Amino acid sequence: MMEQAVQTQQSEARHPEAEPPLLEVIQLKKHFPIRKGILSRTVGFVYAVDGVDFHINQGETLGLVGESGCGKSTAGKTILKLIEPTAGQIKVRGKDITRLSKSDMRPYRREMQIIFQDPYSSLNPRMSAGGIVGEPLTIHKIASGKEKQDRVAALFGRVGLRPEHMAKYPHEFSGGQRQRIGIARALALNPNLIIGDEPVSALDVSIQAQVINLLIDLQEEYKLSYLFIAHDLAVVEHISHRIAVMYLGKIVELTDKQTLFTMPLHPYTEALLSAMPIPDPKVKRGKRVILTGDVPSPINPPSGCHFHTRCPYVMNRCKTEVPELREIVPGHWVSCHLHGDTPTWPLAKPAGA
Repeated sequence: MMEQAVQTQQSEARHPEAEPPLLEVIQLKKHFPIRKGILSRTVGFVYAVDGVDFHINQGETLGLVGESGCGKSTAGKTILKLIEPTAGQIKVRGKDITRLSKSDMRPYRREMQIIFQDPYSSLNPRMSAGGIVGEPLTIHKIASGKEKQDRVAALFGRVGLRPEHMAKYPHEFSGGQRQRIGIARALALNPNLIIGDEPVSALDVSIQAQVINLLIDLQEEYKLSYLFIAHDLAVVEHISHRIAVMYLGKIVELTDKQTLFTMPLHPYTEALLSAMPIPDPKVKRGKRVILTGDVPSPINPPSGCHFHTRCPYVMNRCKTEVPELREIVPGHWVSCHLHGDTPTWPLAKPAGA
C-alpha cells in the first residue's frame, strides 16, 4: 500500500494538469522465465524491463536510449502489448489497458502503432506494398474498394512514394523506401502514438536524415506523439523533446534534451555523452569517460544500483541500496545516490567542462 501511495504521489507531481497524458507507464516490468529440464521448470528470470516510469504528452517525442540489451525494444513492445507485461500499469489517456483482453484492446490498437527496426523483415514479401499499407484499413473495417485504394495512394504520396509503387513488392524497394512503406502503414489508422523501434538504425546516414525529417513533418501535421527508441544520441537529440536513459531494465535519468546534453546528472549518461563523436574538429572535447567491464547479465543483475559495477563514483551504499528515480530539480529525474535534494559535484556541471 505504501509503494502504491508513493507511485500515486509521484504521478500527481508529474502531471498536475487535469488532462492525463496520452501515455503513462507506471512501474512497468517484463521478466522472461528461464526453463530447463524435462519438466521445463522455471529456474530463473531475464529481467528485461524492471520497473520503468515515464509519460508522453500529446504531440511530444520521448527518446529512449541505452546500450544494446538494456530493454528498450522490450519496453516498447510491452507498451503495445505485443508481449504481455509481468507487472505495472500502462495507461492511455488515463485508462488502464494493462489487463485488457485482445477484443477490448482492439480500439487502442488504432491509437498506437509501431515502426520496426528492420524495414525488410517487417514487411510481408508475398504482399504488394499497397496491400501492406491497406491491410490495417481492411482489418479495422475502415475502408474497402476504391476508397481504400485512394487512401493508400494518399498515404504513399505523403511519405514520398509514388502511387504506381503500390503494385510493387518489398524486394523491389531500397531500404529507405521500405521504411517509408512501414511509416505509411503506421499512419493508416490515424494513430495518436507511434513507437519507433530504432527505425533508422538499419539505413544509410543520408537516408536516416530524410526519414527523421519526414517523421518530424508528420508529427507537426498530425500532432503525433512518438516513443523514439534508439542508441544513436545524435539522432535522438534531433527528434526528441525529452530523453529517458535506460540501463539494464531501469530508467536512470529523464529530462528535456537540452538539460540532458548540457548537465547530465547520472554517471552512465555522462559516459554515453562523452562517447559521442563531434563532427566539428574545432570543438574541443572534454575529458573522456571510459567505463570498465561489461554490461552485467539481466539474468543476475547486481544488487543495489545496477550500474555500481562500472561506475567511477561508486560508494558503499550503491552496492546494497537501490536508488529511487527522483526529481532532483524541476523536470529532471535521476536515479543515483550521488544526488540528494539538490545536485552536487561531480556531475552537476556542463558536459565536457
